Amino acid sequence: MNRSRKFIALLIVFSVLFSMCSCSKTSGSGKGVKKADGIKPERVSKDIQNTPFATPGLEPSVTPVPNDDGIEEFYLFNTTYGEEKSEFNEIREIIAKTTGVRVIESWLYDMTPDEAIGSIIASGKLPDMIYSYDNYEFYNNNLLIAWDDYLEEYPNIKALYTDEQWEQFRQDDGHIYWVDAIDRYKNKDTRAVHNEQAFWIQVRVLEWAGYPKIETLDQYFELLDKYSQANPNMPDGTPVIPYTCICEDWRYYSIESAPMYLDGYPNNGCVIVNVDEGEDKPKVIDYNTTDTAKAYFRKLNEEYNKGVIDPDFAVQTYDEYISKVTTGRVLGLSDQYWDFAYNLMPEYSLKKTAEDGTEYTLYDLGCEYVPLGLVMEYGAEQQWHSYGSEINALGGLAVTTQCYDPETAFRFINDLLSDEILTLRFWGIETVDYYISEDGIYFRTEEMRRNWNDLSYREQHTCEYTNMPQWRGLFDDGINRILPSEQPVEFKAELSQPAVACLDVYGADNFVDFIGSKYCEPYPWYPLYYWSNSLTTDTEAGLAWYQMTDCKHEWIPKLVLSKDFDSDWDKYMKAYEECDPQVFIDAAQQEVNNRLT
Repeated sequence: MNRSRKFIALLIVFSVLFSMCSCSKTSGSGKGVKKADGIKPERVSKDIQNTPFATPGLEPSVTPVPNDDGIEEFYLFNTTYGEEKSEFNEIREIIAKTTGVRVIESWLYDMTPDEAIGSIIASGKLPDMIYSYDNYEFYNNNLLIAWDDYLEEYPNIKALYTDEQWEQFRQDDGHIYWVDAIDRYKNKDTRAVHNEQAFWIQVRVLEWAGYPKIETLDQYFELLDKYSQANPNMPDGTPVIPYTCICEDWRYYSIESAPMYLDGYPNNGCVIVNVDEGEDKPKVIDYNTTDTAKAYFRKLNEEYNKGVIDPDFAVQTYDEYISKVTTGRVLGLSDQYWDFAYNLMPEYSLKKTAEDGTEYTLYDLGCEYVPLGLVMEYGAEQQWHSYGSEINALGGLAVTTQCYDPETAFRFINDLLSDEILTLRFWGIETVDYYISEDGIYFRTEEMRRNWNDLSYREQHTCEYTNMPQWRGLFDDGINRILPSEQPVEFKAELSQPAVACLDVYGADNFVDFIGSKYCEPYPWYPLYYWSNSLTTDTEAGLAWYQMTDCKHEWIPKLVLSKDFDSDWDKYMKAYEECDPQVFIDAAQQEVNNRLT
């Protein structure tokens, strides 16, 4: 059992031990405190290994003291699941020798995040650092050290956010106690994957049509219809599905939210915020009742009645939906990339047998998807891709009041953000994990890529410090991406040849280039879906929101299946108005106004 697993075992031991002793929660002095007054917390004795309270099947261990080699060692516990590293990890040791610090990362193991947080607090034994999506339990129990003075002392940390953005992390006592900095872009936004919603299409469809420019919903469905008529079956004889979507539970957003995008607006998740009258007068609009919404659902209705849309779309489960997509039969769909694409990778590389006995893979066939940022009217701008990073101010990396050397911990966090250490974290060791071309471009060989994706190799060699602050974007050389997956040559190396050929024809290095969304810095209210998702039925706006959601969930499939669309649209609008949507729209307008002040 390695140290990461052992540390979680130790936490469980203490949670059981302290709960049986009816201990109260720890009450520290973290609020507003910069340093720990030079007092190191008690390190756990080896005697704990003989405790009768050990959880069956888990072996407790000893918390290490600072090492004799001059390298200080800290524990970081992540309330997320992650990759464990071996006790001796090559790149972690290089970083340790460079910075004087080694961090032992522990991850969730047979526990939920809430269970882990509760166990830690109940035990009174804290790791030096903790990463959690929600740190308020630690904050409310005075278990965290304030960052304020350290932000002024360490410029790399301070540079992660603007002064205004840092204010989002400030708590009601006037201090900052954590930061979530995993999705910050340095020098340039270089993301390569459009991980958001789009109308997706298989590259073989575009290739067959001579790589046309598809901008509108009408053009999209016209191409899917033509291709499916000319190529009705897969090589194994199974019929293609021109278009499908999912209506199950909360995933119905992939069908209901399209009107917002088709009108050229970004994903606020619950409303359109129109700034055409000026940023000081943004107007909230209900995208569910616009002319575009009616035209969109009319189009889906027409395509369903023509046989273009999967006849089972309204009743299929998510598993059934994913099962269809992974067969390569689905030519097009509307969904968020993360919700479907990662299921394709294992299936698309498998050898399949055609009716004539030849073998093929779905990758070779051109079944990989690329995103289209469709609009309703030709020539309109679109914002399907959201630039800039969302800020999760609820949680992130925190330093606890039991960290035995906070000064060194913060200095290490600062060091992790230097180009030298970022290169080690994400590219590895030169000539072992990557090469540098004569033009100064970082690249990997196929063997290096295989190594970096191999779990055994990663356990012993790589050290990303995944949940600790990091930059994405460009190194200060202005050439190389900090993340290899965003380096153009490396991004394309992971794609099929038909997909690479498709990107090249359209002059795109990646999916973000391909979708071609208008660049727009996020407004102060973006994204509003964090606000709407937090509403409860205890408020009038929350009650209206949930009723609106239930109404759409019931009526949208009916609209697509309808044999009398105009009549059913009128019935839908009547049912929708009974939900009192204006109460929600007014509350959304007030939220936007509040974020502008």
